[in-house]
Amino acid sequence: MPLIKVDLIRGRDLEEIKQILDVAHQVVLEAFQVPEGDRYQVVTQHEPYEMIMKDTGLGFERSDDVILFTAIITQRTNKMKKDFYRLLTERLEQQCQIESKDVMITFVTNGAGEWSFRFGKAQFLTGDL
Repeated sequence: MPLIKVDLIRGRDLEEIKQILDVAHQVVLEAFQVPEGDRYQVVTQHEPYEMIMKDTGLGFERSDDVILFTAIITQRTNKMKKDFYRLLTERLEQQCQIESKDVMITFVTNGAGEWSFRFGKAQFLTGDL
C-alpha cells in the first residue's frame, strides 16, 4: 500500500506500460519508504475523447502521452508527497521519455480502517499489519 491508479490514453505497448509501472513502484519505495512487496497498481486505458486534461490556466498544452496518477494513501508528510511528485516526473522523463507537462498526480488520503487486504478484515485495525 499505497494503491497507485494510472489512467492513460489507449495505444501504449505492454513494455511501455510495464516500464511506467516499474518507475512508479520505485518512486513509491523511495518517497514513502514502504516494503518492496507493497505493490498495488491498476492501469485503466481510455480512448482519447475519454481523458480531458487541461492546463488549469498554467499556459501549457498536454500531448496524447498524458498520464494521471492517483495515489490512494494513508497520511504522508508534505515532504514525502513533494518527493513523490518530483521523483515520478523526473524518472518518467528520463526512463520513459514522458514529459513532465504530461504527468498529473493527485493523492487521496484515507485511514487505516479503510483497507482490507483479504478475508473481509481490516488488517491494520486487527493488528495483522
